[in-house]
Amino acid sequence: MLRRIDLTAARADARDALPRAPIDVAAALNSVAPLVADVHARGYAAAREATLRFDGVDVPAPRVGAAALIAALDALDPAVRDGLAESIRRARIVHEAQRREPVDVQVVPGGTVTERWVPVRRVGLYVPGGLAVYPSSVVMNVVPAQVAGVESVAVCSPPQRDSGGRPHPAILAACALLGVDEVYAVGGAQAVALMAYGDAAVGIEPADMVTGPGNVYVAAAKRLLRGVIGIDAEAGPTEIAVLADASADPVHVAADLISQAEHDPLAASVLITDSADLAAAVDAEVERQVGLTKHVERIRAALTGEQSAIVLVRDVEQGLAVVDAYSSAPTARSRSATTAPGRTTCCRPAARRATRPGCRCRHSSRACTWSSTTTRRWPTSPRTCSRWPRPRTSPRTVPPSRPGCRERAVRHREGHPRRAAAARRVA
Repeated sequence: MLRRIDLTAARADARDALPRAPIDVAAALNSVAPLVADVHARGYAAAREATLRFDGVDVPAPRVGAAALIAALDALDPAVRDGLAESIRRARIVHEAQRREPVDVQVVPGGTVTERWVPVRRVGLYVPGGLAVYPSSVVMNVVPAQVAGVESVAVCSPPQRDSGGRPHPAILAACALLGVDEVYAVGGAQAVALMAYGDAAVGIEPADMVTGPGNVYVAAAKRLLRGVIGIDAEAGPTEIAVLADASADPVHVAADLISQAEHDPLAASVLITDSADLAAAVDAEVERQVGLTKHVERIRAALTGEQSAIVLVRDVEQGLAVVDAYSSAPTARSRSATTAPGRTTCCRPAARRATRPGCRCRHSSRACTWSSTTTRRWPTSPRTCSRWPRPRTSPRTVPPSRPGCRERAVRHREGHPRRAAAARRVA
């Protein structure tokens, strides 16, 4: 079922030979941009029309009532409820340990740089539910926000036909278990736009930041709206890369590959191994297990797509290099400069240099969930005196490289005969 890529003879960077999905976030921007603009102009009315078009459900009022949340929690299987409660407990322990303390650094006498992390006021959390339902996404989004001290939390998840136009009961139950009572039955790119712009007519307040996984169109909406809102990352279709040698159990490896393939037809499942025997055994096991799943067609589409493959390598060392190359390519794409209709967003280093005191750090990595739901306040740089105007003279005239008054800088320049005239003009 899975195609083979043989890199055993490769000596250079094999990044171009690795499997990738044919549709990426940049390609989806053209489809998403008109929808985002429509939601900006007309609010929930536009999101409602998109929901009917894409999900086949008409939702006149998007907010899920408190009674529906409680009913979903009461009807939840006790074993599932216990599992969610344990997941919440463990996630809270991890994120509590990730909390950042303020850092003060004295650079020069009287010059101190301070880094403080404070929570944003309101976050919108997206929980997928169109093709597959994962209440774990509720846990992974809500717990970091609560630990960070976010004041207002709203959850959006696609409506389900079988649930009366509300999100899946397991998602509603997870929200109730975490004490989240603001839940909306909106999914896809329109949900991201609605959380970004809000709609006072239906009581939806704009969010400062939107986080959560989703398909390529959700990721495209987040890229398009970055700057209007803070985002965590452009997650896009899920990917998994399994590095295994001959000692691995093909049953477990196949199950791991299938667990990601069920997310989306564009999901990528990649096995990297130095064992041709394991590759054959895993391929056979995948074929067997796919037939036992609920979403056979979706999983088969993902596993047979060009984004999935079994990659053969010489040894585990080369396998590690291939894994690094596979994981770094999406990161590089998400950090590169991109242009969307009517706006430009820049790469992370440039954005960080441009950040001003009190601004939200909109480019924090999802790898640190605490920074994904916080505001980073950058102090004013102490490199130059605030009274020092940048002189409009020749390139030879340079501002002082340390804090100091203007007169001292002028006297310093007058010590050099070629700069005396320029310094006097500045004075």
